[in-house]
Amino acid sequence: MDLGLHNRVALVTGASKGLGRAVAERLAREGANVVINSRSAEPLTATADEIARQTGRRALAAPGDVSDPDVCRALVERATSEFARLDILVANAGGPPPGGVDDFDASAYRRALEVNLMSTVQLTLAALPAMRENRWGRIIAITSVSVKQPVEGLLLSNTARPGVVGFIKSISRDLAADGILCNVVAPGFIRTARVEQLLASQAAARGTNPETVLEGIAADIPAGRIGRPEEFANAVAFLASDAASYITGHTLQVDGGLVQGLL
Repeated sequence: MDLGLHNRVALVTGASKGLGRAVAERLAREGANVVINSRSAEPLTATADEIARQTGRRALAAPGDVSDPDVCRALVERATSEFARLDILVANAGGPPPGGVDDFDASAYRRALEVNLMSTVQLTLAALPAMRENRWGRIIAITSVSVKQPVEGLLLSNTARPGVVGFIKSISRDLAADGILCNVVAPGFIRTARVEQLLASQAAARGTNPETVLEGIAADIPAGRIGRPEEFANAVAFLASDAASYITGHTLQVDGGLVQGLL
């Protein structure tokens, strides 16, 4: 199936590893050129080089902290200066540290909002002029199934990420007439370094090992296992494509059936 992504230009943040990297690789394999971002310059450059080598597409590394609005504007400027357009924004940021109500002061909540909510807002505002100029765009925010069902031990994530859904849902109504579609993808347990960290944290709290915690989690997932990054990336690529031309304001779970809520 041709997703219509050949020569599209995508900006993917949080892309040196994990879900962001998987998404950038998938978009490049579909023919898109990608600008990838993370805070760590060296691994980001290595990732960009590898994506370009494997896919034959251009992959540019643009390091920076997306909680800074100036960085967000600079990322969009890098994409438009290199490619004269920006078609796809995948707003992805690392999750805040695990913990409960007694583990954080107010500054930790503010930081979680800056990284997970405000980065999405800032990136979107920066990207809109380029997308409106071409009357075509895809804004895809990566959150977590915690936006539908809080995850134990992830108080900061459970607090910050639902705001992303409220933002995307609201702007989807305003931007559809401009040809810009806005959606959220909510991963469940996908095998990344972040999930490995959560498994270790929960194991330590329970006095057991990560493998035992993983077995318990997998037992609650109808698919019987946690997901692979490439499976998640497939869903994002679909929403970024021409094939998803009538989907906006939606939150898509990619969780193997874990969250069972009707809404």
